[in-house]
Amino acid sequence: MRPEQRRRLTAGLVALVAALATGAVFASPVTEALGVALKQDYSPVLRTFVLLSLLSFLPVFLIGLTSFTRIIIVLALLRHALGIPQTPPNSVIVTLAVFLTLFSMAPVMDRVNQTALTPYLAEEMTATDAVNLAAVPLRDFMIRQTRESDLLAVVQMSGSPAPASVEEIRFFQLVPAFLLSELKTAFQIGFVVFLPFLLIDLVVAAALMSLGMIMVPPITVSLPLKILLFILIDGWVLISRALLSSYMT
Repeated sequence: MRPEQRRRLTAGLVALVAALATGAVFASPVTEALGVALKQDYSPVLRTFVLLSLLSFLPVFLIGLTSFTRIIIVLALLRHALGIPQTPPNSVIVTLAVFLTLFSMAPVMDRVNQTALTPYLAEEMTATDAVNLAAVPLRDFMIRQTRESDLLAVVQMSGSPAPASVEEIRFFQLVPAFLLSELKTAFQIGFVVFLPFLLIDLVVAAALMSLGMIMVPPITVSLPLKILLFILIDGWVLISRALLSSYMT
């Protein structure tokens, strides 16, 4: 990548992250102001400092604007369903969730690259136009995954009038509505995941009671059976595919 492209990429990232940090990706006055500011000849050191400072908001963007929330909650509930809430470790679960998030968000990232990033690096548009175009695929993704009831509830809580069309949905209303929908979907998937393991626990507990082995904790017998069942059905791959397919509908 040429130095000029690196400079424009850094400036574009600063514009995108700053706009998201202010919660005004779709507010043209803010993005226009950013675009004017980025046209000034700031030093590379200052641009890098601003970018690194704004990247501290990256976890918020990952949780609030992508599929990460649904995936990490389902994986965490899966550990509890197995009866081993500390295994795999949190670092492993988070790493797997990040990669699954990248896979599920790949179509959105491809659209952002084609419509905004590539033309911007080729100097075919300004940073302001690139930010506005990059926001469109992300907004479409979030709207598709948001339930209408959740959106209306958030609008009522914010005290704003109900939007007459999709284009009138404001960003600060879309993000919490999207999160509420993701939480609901994640717990629905988690409930389905819990059922077969709950059935094993009930069968083992009933068998031990019928044999008079009331002093033996049921989990001592059910845990190896649940792990064996999970291995036989290739559970991690099954869950991963199910999570990714939930974003393809």
